[in-house]
Amino acid sequence: MKRSTLKLVIGNKNYSSWSLRPWFFLKNLGINFEEQLVYLFTEETTQILLSHFSNDKVPLLIGLSSLDEPLEVWDSLAIIEYIADEYPDLKGWPSKREARATARSASSEMHSSFMALRDALPMNCRSFYSNYKITDAVQQDIDRITSIWDYCFSKYGKESKGNWLFGEFSGADAMFVPIVSRFKTYDIQLNGFASEYVQMVTENSYMKEWVEAAKKETEIIEQDEV
Repeated sequence: MKRSTLKLVIGNKNYSSWSLRPWFFLKNLGINFEEQLVYLFTEETTQILLSHFSNDKVPLLIGLSSLDEPLEVWDSLAIIEYIADEYPDLKGWPSKREARATARSASSEMHSSFMALRDALPMNCRSFYSNYKITDAVQQDIDRITSIWDYCFSKYGKESKGNWLFGEFSGADAMFVPIVSRFKTYDIQLNGFASEYVQMVTENSYMKEWVEAAKKETEIIEQDEV
């Protein structure tokens, strides 16, 4: 397949957790891409996205197919899978079959679950809330997420170099990076590996780049402000 310059269409960096995932994935794999930011819930949003097939949603990855025709991949997990297939030498998923299956299981659960946490703790990189009230339902989500992190790292990460969920960086880390952002914003107190993991991801140079850009945005999405 002929490789072309990729374009990643994303939403507000302060709010768009779905956009952060493939952006973070591409950055940490060292893949060059063009970035197009579309501010969400404005009069121009639909107009800008209307020519694409993503149902007015971001993120959206645009490249070329094997027939040199425009190729559009939408949805954060689908983009991660596409990039991993397109650049197998960069090991977007763990090399070992068992670890790879576990990474995909964890990523899929993140993709489809934890609605209580998503609703109560929207991503907001500009804000910080100390002593924020956590409901039992949200705490259950937090506990499940941190147990996934502990499981992945203890079973597969420790045997590999690095402190990512599976030792080396993978799509699973990209899928959970918005959770790290939320844990920081709402001052969620963690212990053990979960605490170390949040700190490591927060200190990642690309995470810092995203947050700094988010803090410069002035647009406000009311439903994501608490």
